[in-house]
Amino acid sequence: MNIHSLHIIGSKQSGGAERFYARLVNALAQRGERVTSITPPGSAINAELNASVEQRHLPLRSVWDLASRWKIGMTARAEGADIVQTYMGRATRLTHFKLGKKPVHVARLGGYYDLKGYRHAHAWVGNTRGICDYLVQHGLPAKRVFHIGNFVEPGAPLSIAEQAIHRRTLGLPHAAWVVSAVGRLHPNKGMADLLDAFHLLPAQLAGRPLHLAIAGDGPLRAALHQHAAQLGISDRVHWLGWQADPAPVYRSADVFVCPSRHEPLGNVILEAWAQGVAVVSTCSQGAQELIEDGVDGVLTPLADANALAGAIRALIGEETTCARLVVQARHKLEQQFSEARIVGEYTALYQHLLTALR
Repeated sequence: MNIHSLHIIGSKQSGGAERFYARLVNALAQRGERVTSITPPGSAINAELNASVEQRHLPLRSVWDLASRWKIGMTARAEGADIVQTYMGRATRLTHFKLGKKPVHVARLGGYYDLKGYRHAHAWVGNTRGICDYLVQHGLPAKRVFHIGNFVEPGAPLSIAEQAIHRRTLGLPHAAWVVSAVGRLHPNKGMADLLDAFHLLPAQLAGRPLHLAIAGDGPLRAALHQHAAQLGISDRVHWLGWQADPAPVYRSADVFVCPSRHEPLGNVILEAWAQGVAVVSTCSQGAQELIEDGVDGVLTPLADANALAGAIRALIGEETTCARLVVQARHKLEQQFSEARIVGEYTALYQHLLTALR
């Protein structure tokens, strides 16, 4: 069955959810499916889409953008879409179709959102089991709630020479140990906890300086810069800003840290695994689903700078331990979070939902 799926997201900036959106629609199109993307004009996502993805652009200004809501309906019907899949609140609230007829509206959730703007969808995809449980516990019919994870594209094995190139490009010292983090500078992401943990570590380990690289932007930028200055670590903290392609940030690191206080999944963990770097993460909801502590990563309690510092210190310079974690993480990616598996699960879901209409 050749399925025409139409995908809608209202974001203009690029983050973890947006990068996954691009990966999924590109992968569906590469499998020969007809795929249409609706995004705002000027969205950073648009440049990431392959030529085989049909692009349409609507303002999607807010949940009250009635003109965009009308045009979504007109576009889906005029182009004969079988499935309309929406991502996050704005796109989902603007999309309305009658239950029991094509197109089937699938709402994909990557967080524990207020479900008021999601209940009108025909089916729901949670990218963690915890989110799916939350959906059912809050009244959505279990037979129309589906768990499908995310996938990332694994990078090639990293050489010392390539790591040096990435560090030079990012302005990081070649001879240092580098700890990295990627995420919005927002309270949920726990970057202040990471700064506190870094402050507890010595300036040098095993004869090499220790540096921290943080890629991201957000409302706490000024406050975090000030916090680093107050801790006396500003000279060893590198603020890389938002990176459209964060792969070099991962690949330049000796250890990657996800210090989030709230993280429904943790795309950054999957991305770090894909780039071959050992991961330390706090015990957020998503991280506990992804990581088997001590096997493919290291887990620490939420908002515990001492524990985070201890976990980082235990990995820095421990090449054998880090290599073991990386090998096990790559195995898990291949088994559970590969493109073939996740895209196959989406196409099977679409076929299941359309068959149910017959």
